[in-house]
Amino acid sequence: MTHTADSDLRPTRRSQRAAAREEARRHSLLHYLAVSISAAILALMLAVAAAVIGLPALAGGSAMTVLTQSMEPRLPPGTLVVIRPTDPDEIRVGDVITYQIRSGEAAVVSHRVVSKTYENGELTFITKGDNNPDNDPEPVQAVQIRGTLWYSLPLLGWVNSVLNGPNRVIVLAVVAGGLFLYAAGVFFSCARGRRRRAGAEPAEEDAATTS
Repeated sequence: MTHTADSDLRPTRRSQRAAAREEARRHSLLHYLAVSISAAILALMLAVAAAVIGLPALAGGSAMTVLTQSMEPRLPPGTLVVIRPTDPDEIRVGDVITYQIRSGEAAVVSHRVVSKTYENGELTFITKGDNNPDNDPEPVQAVQIRGTLWYSLPLLGWVNSVLNGPNRVIVLAVVAGGLFLYAAGVFFSCARGRRRRAGAEPAEEDAATTS
């Protein structure tokens, strides 16, 4: 009778072990998927940070956001434009320059150089927005120029506006807190999975010994 009862229990124990192994495989797959997603998000955030902050700082330039349609289709609103300092004598026709609308004031615009001339011994530039029908009304003096376009990235200008706006500290705190919570969740999930696997192994050994 005892032998028959043990025989009846063996399939159940094998099923339990198989279920435990299947659960462990599923947990491992989810874990690796979570790690891959987190790594991709982290890489994306680092790339954005490098494009918006790191590279401009290394080149002594600055990142700005296109707000108007004057440079469409190449630079639509929301585009991040990164400019770097350039000697006015090295600026050529066809370059996109960022310059002060009025000398000494903070407001700037980025338009393309359509001609480069000397007036009374002073270097000046005639500019035009790619999407504008006419040239800009006033020539740009060398002293007004902040730099030339280095590279541009679509849509990231909105990110730059948020990071450089009044809510910058809040945004950075939320992002940092979210990453911390996510990392903590991954850590505790891994620890819980290890405890489950550690508890399942003695149970399997006891089942094998009993059978």
